Amino acid sequence: MIKFFLMVNKQGQTRLSKYYERVEINKRTMLEAEVIKNCLSRSKDECSFIEYKDFKLVYRQYAALFIVVGIDQTENEMAVYELIHNFVEVLDKYFSRVSELDVSFSVSEIHLL
Repeated sequence: MIKFFLMVNKQGQTRLSKYYERVEINKRTMLEAEVIKNCLSRSKDECSFIEYKDFKLVYRQYAALFIVVGIDQTENEMAVYELIHNFVEVLDKYFSRVSELDVSFSVSEIHLL
């Protein structure tokens, strides 16, 4: 099961977050900081799957954006890895070329609706 979905930039700023389990706001901030630090500190040669506390992190980097998905221990990492890529392909078709600005704009646009 997917626990959360994050989109962050190289500076570690969260651009999009969606939680599928209840997490208090102050704990979200701490969780995101730790997750982002773990993902950004890894080299490109390292695996995109990280065992973290009681769940796994699956992430992919696209230009200046990192997409990180937190999953439970029973979830298939490769399926989530492909899910991330499919999500980016959909964004790429919608925006023609996905950028951090596009994501920030679309998120604020969604909140206004």
